Amino acid sequence: MFNNKKISKNSENNWVSFSDIMTGLMVIFMFIAISYIMEVQKKQKERDIIFEEFKATKEELYAELKNEFKDDFKQWDVELDKDLSIKFTNPEVLFESGQTFIRPYFAKILDDFLPRYFNILLQEKYKDKIAEVRIEGHTDTVPALKFDPDPYIGNVILSQLRSAQVLKYLRNMDYYKKLSKQDVMRIQFWLTANGLSYGRTLDDNKTLTAISGKPINNTYSRRVEFRIITTSESLIERVLKEMKNN
Repeated sequence: MFNNKKISKNSENNWVSFSDIMTGLMVIFMFIAISYIMEVQKKQKERDIIFEEFKATKEELYAELKNEFKDDFKQWDVELDKDLSIKFTNPEVLFESGQTFIRPYFAKILDDFLPRYFNILLQEKYKDKIAEVRIEGHTDTVPALKFDPDPYIGNVILSQLRSAQVLKYLRNMDYYKKLSKQDVMRIQFWLTANGLSYGRTLDDNKTLTAISGKPINNTYSRRVEFRIITTSESLIERVLKEMKNN
């Protein structure tokens, strides 16, 4: 009888200890779950801030560029897109067919356009908002055989030389030479000259043919573009990559 009572009491004590352990584990798991939820919420909040900043920066830049050049872009046959690309789409203004020298009328446009364009970008509020400013050369599908027997590579070289000529033209301008050392360093950090050959041709509506699936308009496809890449875009790419990996 005594032994049974002792065994019963020991069993009860063991059960209580086991219950305490389970309770303790549940508390630990609860804290882990709460910590995880808080971390997820924190990351989501950071992502929301990045996306909002990205949207606000692009909208502000777009509004300033549109307001600054509203009376000029139509006259110059230039288009501003909400992705912050500025398309010079009149090939008769830009370069001779198969050539890399800048025509006089295009030079006149650049004299007016470039100082006003960079005065907007160089504002202090955009100092940490811009990651890159691309000068893009685009060609039609006509082979540029004097540069390479491969039609695409020949046009890569042609379009690269054209974008480099625009960059060179900027650097030779009095406007550029009068910039502060700090502004010059910032522009040099931002600017790239890119030759994209006929990889991004346009259709009759000036839409990328890779998206529309419509026939290529060689006239519109021969163009020079200025494209702003914001720092938020780089962060968004990183966030999307992290989300994909998770």
